[in-house]
Amino acid sequence: MPEKHAPTKDTPAQAAAGSRSAVHSLLRLWPYVRPVRARLFTAAFVAIVASCLSLVIPLVLKWLVDGPVTAGDTTGVWFGALYLLLLGIAEAVLFGFRRWLVARPLAGVEASMRAALYRRLQRLPIAFHDRWASGQLLSRGTTDLMLVRMFLAFPLTFLLVNGVTILAGYAVLLAQDWTLGLVLLTPVVPMVILCSLFERKYAVVARRAQDQVGDLTTVVEESVLGIRIVKGFGRHRSQAAAFRSLAERLRGTELAKARLLAGIWALITFLPELAVGAALVLGTVQVADDELSAGTLVAFLSTALALRWPVESIGFLLAMSQEAATATERYFEVMDAAEEADAAGDGIADAADTADTAGVADGVRFEGVVFRYPDAPGDAAPVLDGVDLHIRPGETMALVGGTGCGKTTLTALVPRLHEPTGGRILLDGADITLMPRDRLRSLVAVAFEEPTLFSASIATNVLMGAGPDAGEPELRRALAVAQAEGFVDRLPEGPATGVGEQGLSLSGGQRQRLALARAVVGRPRFLVLDDPLSALDVHTEARVEAALREVLRDTTALVVAHRPSTVLLADRVALLSGGRITAVGTHQELLRESAEYAWLMSGADDEHDKHDEHGEYEGAR
Repeated sequence: MPEKHAPTKDTPAQAAAGSRSAVHSLLRLWPYVRPVRARLFTAAFVAIVASCLSLVIPLVLKWLVDGPVTAGDTTGVWFGALYLLLLGIAEAVLFGFRRWLVARPLAGVEASMRAALYRRLQRLPIAFHDRWASGQLLSRGTTDLMLVRMFLAFPLTFLLVNGVTILAGYAVLLAQDWTLGLVLLTPVVPMVILCSLFERKYAVVARRAQDQVGDLTTVVEESVLGIRIVKGFGRHRSQAAAFRSLAERLRGTELAKARLLAGIWALITFLPELAVGAALVLGTVQVADDELSAGTLVAFLSTALALRWPVESIGFLLAMSQEAATATERYFEVMDAAEEADAAGDGIADAADTADTAGVADGVRFEGVVFRYPDAPGDAAPVLDGVDLHIRPGETMALVGGTGCGKTTLTALVPRLHEPTGGRILLDGADITLMPRDRLRSLVAVAFEEPTLFSASIATNVLMGAGPDAGEPELRRALAVAQAEGFVDRLPEGPATGVGEQGLSLSGGQRQRLALARAVVGRPRFLVLDDPLSALDVHTEARVEAALREVLRDTTALVVAHRPSTVLLADRVALLSGGRITAVGTHQELLRESAEYAWLMSGADDEHDKHDEHGEYEGAR
């Protein structure tokens, strides 16, 4: 994948684009096109008929010149003009009909591809989203799919139509006079070579341009989402400069595309015109020597001129096809990414249901859990290196450790947002890797340290954590637990009030309380809370803790804690250090027995945080 801000030289993907066949890439669109193939084939046939009608016009002209015009037959001239008019009208109607045939189905193809891309993005692992810039993904779902639709609507059809028209036209030319026809065939070989060279060079530049559009989209998105930071630190000029730099780079790439297209268009136009000029001179000499009729020469030249657009459009159509091929490659880069692995094969019983029927209630177990980020350097220490921990049924376990020690990573393993590199995690005796993800995530609810809300109502955001049958009672209970009822009811439309993009219309504490409400609304069997009260003031925190204790009595919970007040919610505390659980006990026991824990709970300021040593890689993320 290209770097976030486009590099000055071609990425491997851009370089590879020049070596791959555009046809091979475009053939991958067939599964999406198959449902509308009948309309597309009909449209292509209609376009071929319409295009070939233009080749009949020269034959009518030949008849007019050699017949009515030479004989001075005025009636015949009028009939000939009427024939030409009817042919022109028929051609226009057929081309309009072709456009009507493809418009609706191709809009459907684009919509189905966009929906498939969105579904795939939801199923891709977190590690994928960590690596990919959001702007690159957005450009694939918008600009690239637009290019694909344009290709299916125009170049796909007209490469075939123009190819058939050129073959039919040359057959007509050779039938009229084979010597003049051979003269017009002379540019074919050099044009084939030129088009091949153009396609290879244009592929690389087109890929570079589309990747740079993704980079530019990323900068715009980040600037909009981070507008408070940009304005707060007065960085609008530097952001504008960064945008201008990327825009200039994209402009340079687009100019390179324009130069290539101008060059191939000039050559494709010049070579056939040169051949037509030579044929005109030779034909004029033959007419003067009575070896060729004037009508035949007129028909020959009219046919040659009718073939100008099909020939000259080759460069334009190849450019559009190559951009579509590049867009298709970029699209399938995402579609080919491996989805999250689910339970190991069909026929495996739902592990959680099996545990229920067997009467097993064992809480949560981490057994020798090891985790290393997939893109971490090979010599980097694992973030988690043999974690062993047992959270008893109905118990609340607080997880404490230094900044960057891997607490958030450990909690993300429970709902399988990341996969352990080694070891296993059991819920009530069932290995989570043997559970279907939907089942696992119906058992486990999560509240993250950074609360994320969607551009929807408060009710919609909170009820995302509940089943489809949840309603007002569940919503009210969850808001009460999170101490969010007061501020929600004061909003203009209460729970129906929209929160805006990422909930930025609310304060950090309000967003965090709504995220907590979302976690508890479904009464989950297992609850994972990542420092859920960090943005709350002391008084609100106390009220939330009091309500949360009632919820925690009915669930098995793992709570990441940084403050003693949060730790006191837990029955026991686990200390994470050096990628391992180094101590487990009550808050008071660890204060007496672990100097490290006592130091963390004291809030002392020490410039040397030994816990950062093992979590440096995770913290940098």
